[in-house]
Amino acid sequence: MGKLIYARSELEIDIADRALVHLQLVIGAKLRRGESFFFSWKEDVSVGSGRSSIWLTPALPLYFRFRESNLGSVNREWIELLAASANSGQGLVYTEEPGVPPTWKPRGHV
Repeated sequence: MGKLIYARSELEIDIADRALVHLQLVIGAKLRRGESFFFSWKEDVSVGSGRSSIWLTPALPLYFRFRESNLGSVNREWIELLAASANSGQGLVYTEEPGVPPTWKPRGHV
């Protein structure tokens, strides 16, 4: 289980390593272009099953921490799906990897 650590706050979002590497590619591309956007995900039922969002901007530092070193090959279809979401008016909304049964949900910790 990896973590996306947002800015200098105490917010840490637990994200499976495989999902995190795909999110890093999409988020990195947006931030390299100087684009700000929302990143949203559905919370796990253990923390209320609502929805959370953070505003991502090139001015705020992000830290991607991976637990595993071998994450397999990148799923281009998933990258395209996440990138299309990130480029929409609603911002990047986390979706599960196409064709793979869901195994986890991101969880934020404050």
